[in-house]
Amino acid sequence: MRKVVVYIAMSLDGYIAKTGDDLSFLSIVEQKGEDYGYSAFIKTVDTIIMGRKTYDWVMKQVSEFPHKKQTYIITRAPRPAINNVEFYSGSLNDLVHALKQKEGLNIFVDGGAQVINELMQHQLIDEFIISIIPCFIGEGVRLFKDGRPEQIMELVSAKSFPSGLVQIHYRTKA
Repeated sequence: MRKVVVYIAMSLDGYIAKTGDDLSFLSIVEQKGEDYGYSAFIKTVDTIIMGRKTYDWVMKQVSEFPHKKQTYIITRAPRPAINNVEFYSGSLNDLVHALKQKEGLNIFVDGGAQVINELMQHQLIDEFIISIIPCFIGEGVRLFKDGRPEQIMELVSAKSFPSGLVQIHYRTKA
């Protein structure tokens, strides 16, 4: 069965963005030739779920959407599809259940915090791969919000890198 996997980076104090959706802190760990396993990870997925704010941020950085895989942008304001990008305004819960029933590779949740936390409310995330950036931000967009159900996780792996980045991989415990 397909898994729903969050692959994301956060500060040591749990933020995925500074105030104003500033992601500049990610550059602290940029090193030539190091992608922290992203290339291998992206080969394991064929579907991407992304929040509209994350999509808008990505599109300000690039001229063409970087993912060639089927992508669902979660939004309240429907728009026409653009190639493999569908703007989805229905129930996120229904979308994930439908996607998990289809044959295919894993489903990558590429942010943002609102989408991740909604999926956590329904316990729909199977794995978390979180890269911890060695800095404290102090305020901004928190990865995890309060009020979600308790979930017990099982460690798959933990890796440290010379840049100071630590990547932890957990899956939900059956």
